[in-house]
Amino acid sequence: MSFQAYLDSVEKKTGRTPRQLLDEAIDRGYDDPAVKASVIVEWLADGYGLGRGHAMAMVHVIKKGPRISITHVETDGVHRDETDVLWLDGAATRPSSTAS
Repeated sequence: MSFQAYLDSVEKKTGRTPRQLLDEAIDRGYDDPAVKASVIVEWLADGYGLGRGHAMAMVHVIKKGPRISITHVETDGVHRDETDVLWLDGAATRPSSTAS
């Protein structure tokens, strides 16, 4: 599963775009480097029913922003992403033919 697919799945599971969850996390102060990933994972599990994998995808976005490694960009593997910048504003609005 691509990183973007994880975020699309987060949206489907929570009814909130990754950007909305990011904004809420920032409001809670979870973007502070001192906040551990486990705190964010617990919040996303308790508040939104997310499992660890999906929560950790959001942890990346909250802590590091939407840019990801180019390792899987434009490859043929199952983990491929189209770009090294994740779309946070919802699958339906993504300017891509592969929005799901």
